Amino acid sequence: MERVTLRIPKQQIEEVEQLVDSGEFPNRSEAIRSAVREMINEQYDGQTEQSGAKRNWARV
Repeated sequence: MERVTLRIPKQQIEEVEQLVDSGEFPNRSEAIRSAVREMINEQYDGQTEQSGAKRNWARV
């Protein structure tokens, strides 16, 4: 596994921490990995369906 450093707005980190605290994810890294997997899967699904309605992942 490769290490990546990124900057995330404080509010988003607090929301990730809430997911960890609630037991949804074991730690922040796994929560972020899960989000990346979901993003990749949605992009792939959008390409295979040719729907043209892609999610805007750049939302802050």
